[in-house]
Amino acid sequence: MSRVKRAVHAAKTKRAYMKRAKGFTGGHKNQWGTVMNAVDRARKYATRDRKVRKRDFRRLWIVRLNAAVRSHGLSYSRFVHGLDLAGVKLDRKTLAALAIEQPDAFAKVCEQVKAKLPAEAA
Repeated sequence: MSRVKRAVHAAKTKRAYMKRAKGFTGGHKNQWGTVMNAVDRARKYATRDRKVRKRDFRRLWIVRLNAAVRSHGLSYSRFVHGLDLAGVKLDRKTLAALAIEQPDAFAKVCEQVKAKLPAEAA
């Protein structure tokens, strides 16, 4: 079995880790063992939080929509059901932006939704 000298590959790996640790503070940016742990943990959280960010934005859009449709006499759940009945194919992100930036257009969407909803049972 031939001898393997790892200096080049080890230096390349170390350089890549150190580059990823730029901006970290204390030993997390320059102590090799700590850098490896900090970078691996940061990558794990980054992977997880890409999904969490999507979740958080969806919650934000729903809160904004709920607040906007309440002023038109609807609840969020009835609004979404009415969108389905009216055949409106806009997503929550677009509707939330519409409610903030173009209230007149959003009011028209609410009127379409109200027209398609069945009368409430009293």
